Amino acid sequence: MPPAPLGASLTGGKAMAADFELTFLGTGTSVGVPVIGCPCRVCHSLDPRDRRTRSSIHVRSGDISVLVDSGPDLRAQALREGLTKVDAVIYTHAHVDHVVGFDELRAFCWHRESPLPLHASPETMDVLKTMFGWAFSTENVFRGYIKPDPQLIEGAFSVGDLKITPLPVQHAKADTMGFLFEPPDGPRVAYIPDVKHVPESTMTLLGGADILIIDALREQPHPTHLSTAEALAVIAECQVPRAWLTHLSHENPHAELEAILPQGVQVAWDGLRILA
Repeated sequence: MPPAPLGASLTGGKAMAADFELTFLGTGTSVGVPVIGCPCRVCHSLDPRDRRTRSSIHVRSGDISVLVDSGPDLRAQALREGLTKVDAVIYTHAHVDHVVGFDELRAFCWHRESPLPLHASPETMDVLKTMFGWAFSTENVFRGYIKPDPQLIEGAFSVGDLKITPLPVQHAKADTMGFLFEPPDGPRVAYIPDVKHVPESTMTLLGGADILIIDALREQPHPTHLSTAEALAVIAECQVPRAWLTHLSHENPHAELEAILPQGVQVAWDGLRILA
């Protein structure tokens, strides 16, 4: 298979909502690919799918625009995808590779009259307020700065008519969650970028999902992330018909990994759009 162009789109396999789009802003692990100073063949690959910025997605449902995480590559990702409007940001957890692009969110506040909703667990929100206390301060009154509207995730919630259900998972010692997106009339799309173990309660929530996007760091076992085999086992257990692997390290040559995957499972790449 020849290298796919960045920004290629794939259409859902069954009748789904006519106005839903998920874009992979980034599909890499915490250090990205290529890795600084690394001589490996993936870091020097000519396949554009092997260039991976830090993991993040953008979801559009009708006129609703939702960003998941604000990693260190957010500015470049937003420019690459022409992202100009965000109605809400939701956070999976507070690790550095998912939050330190926070200051770039000001570009999505410049044309808003109301503060930008930020949805996070209580633990993650506490970290955001500690790291970026100036933004949450009552003295943050100057135009051009981020104006956050903190919203604690304590169960399913909605942004417009897009229903979002948190998917608690285990990832090291960090309070971490994925999300199940349910736009009107489907599809049901689950996104879990950082996970080592999926509890039974979350497996139940994955039942009936149309698409699962899941962490698959590398072939070898890792203490805080799913390996390729472990991710495939989760996909098989929840019987999701279509799945994409994400949060990939430089130990994964895209074409070689995709060639050995079972039917219905693919490797995500930066700029890939799933349309339905």
